[in-house]
Parts: sequence; structure tokens; C-alpha cells
Amino acid sequence: MSAITPEPIEDYLRSLLPRRDRVLTEMELLAKEERIPIVGPLVGRLFYLLATTHRAKKVFELGSAIGYSTIWWARAVGPRGRVFYTDGDPKNAERASRFLRRAGVAGRVTVLVGDALTLLRATPGQFDIIFNDVDKWEYPRVFKQALPRLKEDGLLVSDNTLWSGRVADPAVNDRDTEAIRAYNQLAAKARGFVTTTLPLRDGVAITTRAPKA
Repeated sequence: MSAITPEPIEDYLRSLLPRRDRVLTEMELLAKEERIPIVGPLVGRLFYLLATTHRAKKVFELGSAIGYSTIWWARAVGPRGRVFYTDGDPKNAERASRFLRRAGVAGRVTVLVGDALTLLRATPGQFDIIFNDVDKWEYPRVFKQALPRLKEDGLLVSDNTLWSGRVADPAVNDRDTEAIRAYNQLAAKARGFVTTTLPLRDGVAITTRAPKA
């Protein structure tokens, strides 16, 4: 997935990143070699910042692949926190479990295999953060189903909401692009909520309840 920011800016931002540990570095190389979609280190650090400043202790991921973003969330919530990993592919879950163990965070992650929204419905409780990275055509369903599961000050975080700029091109009308546009419109117009989209990597939208007057 192409970045939204110009390549020189993207390169500059990456040059400022500290070196990742061996596990994250290996996952980044694997993702590049096998074209596995991961959020990457720039967005991973944003997730860590969001979770730590929000003092999040319970995170639900909708779509986790090999667990790259899971590690960032799990490190942020700390040993008493809980992250729910979801993926529809058992092979992805097996790979992720190995990486989670090597990263030292397996004890704070629940690995679930199956349809992400079905698993969300089956998991009780409210969440500090729900992270959305499922198939793009499902994004509008995610918005409607995730908001009621957030705690009062919870965050809904969605990746790929700028979709390599295709959402801004009226000539593009494939199913995934239209679904992301619909998601962005739902987020923009939702009463009682406020959404900000950051043009970082492929666009990260963050939704939370609006402050009461």
C-alpha cells in the first residue's frame, strides 16, 4: 500500500525512527517479502502512543494478520492489559503466536481465529481501543458495530482510510474504495462522536466520543 505523504517526507520520517528489536525487524522483512499487509513502524509507534497516553488496558483488533500491530498494542497495555488478536487464517494465527511468544507478550494476548466481527460480538465487555483493519468492504459494518463496544472515552482506530488516495478520485468506484468512502462519511457525520484522519502512511482515522457541552 502506497503512502499518502510524498516519498521524500516518508523517507525522512523513517530516518527518525529508532531501530526496532529483532522480532519487529524480522516481521517487517517478512511482510515485505511476502506482501503481507502490516501497519509498519510509523503507525505502530502511533498506536503505542495512543494506548499509553490513553492508559488503555483492553484492546480488540479486527484483523491482525501476523500480529505486528498486536505487539505494539500489547507492549503499550502492559502486563495487566489484554489484547484480542483476530484473523480468519489459522496459519496467520500460528505465525502470530510464535512472534508474540518471542516478543514476550503472549501472556497478555488472546488469539482468536475466525470472522473478526463475529468474534467481537462473542467477546464480552467494553474496550478502551478497537482497531479496525479487516477487509475494506466491511468497513461500514465495523463502524456501526464497534462504536457501542467502546468505553465512554474509548477510541476506534481504522487503518487505510485514505486508500492510497483513491478515496479522493471520483473516477475510482470499486467495492473497497466505495466502502472506505462510506466509512469516512459515517465517521464524519456520526452524532456525538468526533473523528480525525491522519495522513500517515495510508491514512489512520481515530474516532472518539465528543466532549459533552
